[in-house]
Amino acid sequence: MAGARDIDSLLKGWDFQPGEVSARLVKARNGRDVIQMRVDMGLLQMETDLRPDGLHPQGAETYFDYLVGEAVRTGERFRLTKEQCAEADREFVQYYHRRICWLSLREYRRAALDADHSLAFMDFVREHSPDEEWTLSHEQYRPFVLFHRVQATALAILEEKGAASAIREINVGLDEFRALFARYDAAEQFSDDELVRRLEQMRESVRTKYEVGQTLEEQLAAAVRAEDYELAASLRDQMRSRPAVAGEDHAGGFGDDGPDDGLPRFDHANPDG
Repeated sequence: MAGARDIDSLLKGWDFQPGEVSARLVKARNGRDVIQMRVDMGLLQMETDLRPDGLHPQGAETYFDYLVGEAVRTGERFRLTKEQCAEADREFVQYYHRRICWLSLREYRRAALDADHSLAFMDFVREHSPDEEWTLSHEQYRPFVLFHRVQATALAILEEKGAASAIREINVGLDEFRALFARYDAAEQFSDDELVRRLEQMRESVRTKYEVGQTLEEQLAAAVRAEDYELAASLRDQMRSRPAVAGEDHAGGFGDDGPDDGLPRFDHANPDG
């Protein structure tokens, strides 16, 4: 009887690899998809929708949703309690684990959705934080989550629309990073930031692999810097007339062989590693 409770059969042939995110999608007994992530002494199992642990805190879909309801009910004076801070951290950690699993599984849109949840939740806790120290202890992770969201969205767009669209998305993400650094009076650190450099490396790798020149947005920025306003006006006209979906892009995709796509590999759990 005791033997039926162990997880030996689940771990057989699935060794833990330090420094790597190892995840798989499997079918649960009722037929639903669940994610399993190999960790040092076992595995984590997560739901694919809403909260990774499958719970509904206080009847809400996520703890974020519950806290939003509490803030609406309480009004402007709402501040997180010690217990609410701890529960918020639990949800942050759960979404982090699932996000890196989605990235490992190349489910880029789902990774981006989980990153968006965390970023929106970070906005909320910053607004309703009990003190500045707690705020800063969470804001330090915002660039990491933003990096994941930009990376995942760009890779999804590379598959769906092609290289030029992916490059545009990376540039939009870099603008978000620039604004984030400016918000914390650290604009001078932008160019030397490791995550910024990795996104720039990713952009140039896409440009080289798919032989894509400068996008219209990049050409416009260069024309404005050079004060070539006639060219800038022409480029703006081209951007306005550009189709909403860039059908002329060469679609990316990774083929059947998985990760050997010619792009730089990132440790999604630790981009500085």
